[in-house]
Amino acid sequence: MMNTSRYKKTYPISWEQLHRDSKALAWRLLELGPFERIVAITRGGLVPAAIVARELEIRLVDTVCVASYDWQAQGESVVLKRVNGKGDGWLIIDDLVDTGKTAELVRNMLPKAHFATVYAKPAGRPIVDTFITEVSQDTWILFPWDSEHQFVQPIVHQR
Repeated sequence: MMNTSRYKKTYPISWEQLHRDSKALAWRLLELGPFERIVAITRGGLVPAAIVARELEIRLVDTVCVASYDWQAQGESVVLKRVNGKGDGWLIIDDLVDTGKTAELVRNMLPKAHFATVYAKPAGRPIVDTFITEVSQDTWILFPWDSEHQFVQPIVHQR
């Protein structure tokens, strides 16, 4: 069930919306490149990174693997896989910057890379260089890989 102390709202994202927003991110990044490599933050950054890589025709795609969430509970970030280098000419892609803990960890790992996310919350927004949509800190973004289609009560009955 939803952790009501931290998240007051849920914002579901469809596959189509994620694709449109990731493509919009690619449009914004096009003017800032060229980039020679993408580093996706797994797992959330994998789908947006694939879309951006296609749109910008970037063939070198790597991953930084960080575990920090178990559903809506954010714990301590654990780096499962690193990338070597400073990040010159590289593009870091993630789906979302929330508190900024994961972003700060990866930013310190690749200090010269350009950091881009599709969605940003106020606490993490200053850490990234480029994003498309800002959502409030108390909103849980429900990504399509975490959901299935089912009946939902009207908002008036959810209070």
